[in-house]
Amino acid sequence: MNPLFNYTLKLADDTLIFGQRLGELCGQGPYLEEDIALTNIALDYLGQSNNFYKYAAQIQDLGKTEDDLAFLRLEKEYLNCQLSELPNGDYANTILKVYFFSVYQKILYQELMKSSDEQLSAIAEKSLKEVKYHYTHTSTWIKMFAGGTEESKIRVKNAVENLWEYTGGMFAETPGEEDLAKLEIVPDGKHIHEVWTKTVTEDFKNFGIEIPESDFMQKGSRTGYHTEYFGFILCELQFMQRTYPNCAW
Repeated sequence: MNPLFNYTLKLADDTLIFGQRLGELCGQGPYLEEDIALTNIALDYLGQSNNFYKYAAQIQDLGKTEDDLAFLRLEKEYLNCQLSELPNGDYANTILKVYFFSVYQKILYQELMKSSDEQLSAIAEKSLKEVKYHYTHTSTWIKMFAGGTEESKIRVKNAVENLWEYTGGMFAETPGEEDLAKLEIVPDGKHIHEVWTKTVTEDFKNFGIEIPESDFMQKGSRTGYHTEYFGFILCELQFMQRTYPNCAW
């Protein structure tokens, strides 16, 4: 398999599954303004995935479209990080999950803009504008949770405990990714992880939140192995295309 295809696909899969999961909250936000904000973030993710899938289809060059890649693959063929699959949970859990991902994306896209691949660089530049808003929005909420009532402090603490072991999966690499990094086509994943850890550590110190002591991380991201939640997402995501093949909107 083409390493560049795999890499582009993992970025597309991340944002597709994150967008699908976050879209479940449309109409269910704690109040109207935040409901709209979360829905807009979900739409940003889906827009990013569309751009990455289009480019992945060009790289693959098998006559497939972005819709084919998004909706008509088997479960084991999706390369998203497992963090994206997890249930939304309560509001603190939802916001923290998007926060972790927005820090990752912000660093990733800043580095990816330097890519020698013009397509990847252009998608990253466009997406970075959106991700900066996601980071500002979620980090503001996490700070309020951590400095709020006893209830909000407990909920954000529980969210950290629920999600932390899945954060390492964002930095798992696809086959051939190291070679792409040496060619300066993609950023070095280890560097992205180091900057992410430093950023989150500094933010958590500012928020008054403790970083978990355990360094245990769930395995399987980027390999086609998924959590028990993924099959349910995929059934809903693929229903229309599989029930009405080749339907046009």
